[in-house]
Amino acid sequence: MRDPRFDLLFEPMPIGPKVARNRFYQVPHCNGLGYREPRALAAMRGAKAEGGWAVVCTEEVEVHPASEVSPSIEGRLWSAQDIPAHALVVEAIQSHGALAGIELVYNAPRPNHVSRIPPAGVRAGPVIADTLEPTWCRAMDAHDIADVRRWHANAARRAREAGYDLVYCYAGHGLTLAQQFLSRHTNDRTDAYGGSLENRARFLRELIEATREAIGPSCALPVRIAVDAGDTGLERAEIEDVIGLLDPLVDLWDFCMSSWPADSQTARFAPEAYQDDVVRGLKALSRKPVVGVGRFTSPETMRAQVRDGVLDFIGAARPSIADPLLPNKIAEGRFDDIRECIGCNICVASDVQTIPIRCTQNPSMGEEWRRGWRPEALRPKKSAARILVVGAGPAGLEAALGLGLRGYDVLLADAARTLGGRARREARLPGLSSYARVADWREGQIAKLEAVEVYRGSLMGPDDIVALEVAHVVIATGATWRRDGLGRAHPQGLRLAPNATILTPDAVLDGAAPTGDVLVYDDDHGHLPSAIAEHLARAGARVTLATPAPLVSYWTQVTLEQPAIERRLIETGVTLRTRVRAREIAPGFVALVDDLTGAVEERAATTVVLATGRAPNRSLFDALARLRTAGDVRLASLDLIGDACAPSLIANAVFAGRAFAEGFGDAPDRDAPPFRRLTARTEG
Repeated sequence: MRDPRFDLLFEPMPIGPKVARNRFYQVPHCNGLGYREPRALAAMRGAKAEGGWAVVCTEEVEVHPASEVSPSIEGRLWSAQDIPAHALVVEAIQSHGALAGIELVYNAPRPNHVSRIPPAGVRAGPVIADTLEPTWCRAMDAHDIADVRRWHANAARRAREAGYDLVYCYAGHGLTLAQQFLSRHTNDRTDAYGGSLENRARFLRELIEATREAIGPSCALPVRIAVDAGDTGLERAEIEDVIGLLDPLVDLWDFCMSSWPADSQTARFAPEAYQDDVVRGLKALSRKPVVGVGRFTSPETMRAQVRDGVLDFIGAARPSIADPLLPNKIAEGRFDDIRECIGCNICVASDVQTIPIRCTQNPSMGEEWRRGWRPEALRPKKSAARILVVGAGPAGLEAALGLGLRGYDVLLADAARTLGGRARREARLPGLSSYARVADWREGQIAKLEAVEVYRGSLMGPDDIVALEVAHVVIATGATWRRDGLGRAHPQGLRLAPNATILTPDAVLDGAAPTGDVLVYDDDHGHLPSAIAEHLARAGARVTLATPAPLVSYWTQVTLEQPAIERRLIETGVTLRTRVRAREIAPGFVALVDDLTGAVEERAATTVVLATGRAPNRSLFDALARLRTAGDVRLASLDLIGDACAPSLIANAVFAGRAFAEGFGDAPDRDAPPFRRLTARTEG
């Protein structure tokens, strides 16, 4: 039963000639599926429409090979050849009563690695490439500008033919040609497209007009536009003037930020609704509906955004990934069932890495067609099997939940009184409190299942498991940070003096609070070592973070937070040393060797925290395997999952739990691909 206070979120809302059934709007977001996996893409978008989102949009879709965004795997609508793939997406969305939107894009200047067309931009300058490729573009002339208008209009006609309800013009995130024309920092032209704001807005106006003519009266035309000054050279007053200038031509304004990292900040650096101060007040400038984002996870926050006149639509990318069913759950008053986005940006990382989308909270994301998974519905059990899951971290909780949803009788045992494993422990560090939601949600869902019995504070040994007389055992006992320094830079481990004071991240998470000079040695390159360093510095220690990598927290470049992490560490007083390897750890100091020069530096360190690698906790599994081989214990199945099998990301541990639950009872085929593929000979 829906609380009447939330009725305003379910009011139909017109968008030009279309009507959205409610105010939940999945804004365009990338996903690593794109043109490469059209059926997987369609099923993923369809799951959101089925979950109650009134508008479901694509990722950015290239209009022409003169601006292709390789190596990223996005959408393509270069020619009529691309229409059938888009028709699949449209059908999947509209079949559940949602409106289908497409975000057309001409990003510039791009290197065009696939088409190899010489790049062109607002002015001559370097291309946009994460690799800092030494390639420059030429300045567009009047013929080039006319070409882009025509290409965009042609793609818009194809979008209409594919059946889309909304066809975007895009001027945001620091990527698009339209935003670069608007920006004084990238537009120094002296012709009709440069100088005054009206001139700088001319290209966007013409793009909108050409798109409107192409789509006709049956489609709506949203404009996605950056509304923060950022590094654009635009003042707030100019942004407001652009909205006023173009408002008569637009059916909906989609407000975003002037860079992707600013728009998709992690929970470590930005709270829910963090764009409110930028967006607030802009709706009053327009007679058209507006949508904005801010990693909205609370129904109360969503309600306030609409009630207070900040937004007409609750926009979401990441929250719609974490919980495709979010609108339906609010409609049904099932607030406790909402699977909240933790703001970790593993979804973003997938796109940056050009691989199919992943989600820490929702392991079915991207697997709807490939593996046939649904967000919270699993097929019924195949037998009356009773299963013991040992370990209630991310993998164990997900496995127990999935098995319980299938109807199996499950025993879930953990040595700790508090469930959640590493998700709970890491949530104690600065900015990572949202990680606890990984455990909170699963623990809450398991509590509703009579089929799952939970045993807290139960340290299980082989004899205990034999005494239970269960036929199926899955071990999910996690991993432990190594104390020997073995890692990427030190495959044989480190030379450690026997009387040196050495801690692991586990010790810090358990409450160890070293003082004085502390050196955190990061050969892990994820988010955790930097959070440990920040935590210790805030507690009063003099902290140095040293790493063999050229940047601190090197991997977090793909989550778009590496600069923010480095900035936070500097602000907290942490000394940073990059491209150095530990040669010796002795009482009171660490000898660091510069990777480039070979110079040796002795840095004071009364305590060293080694964050180099993790070892799987598999002793229980190995003991049971030996007993099983010897015939001393009868087990129909014995499995090892999550970090206990191969230490990795929390998202991968959750995925391992879901994969085990989905596949339990099936005869494994180690020779077959684990998911469906679309090939030249296979249409699905």
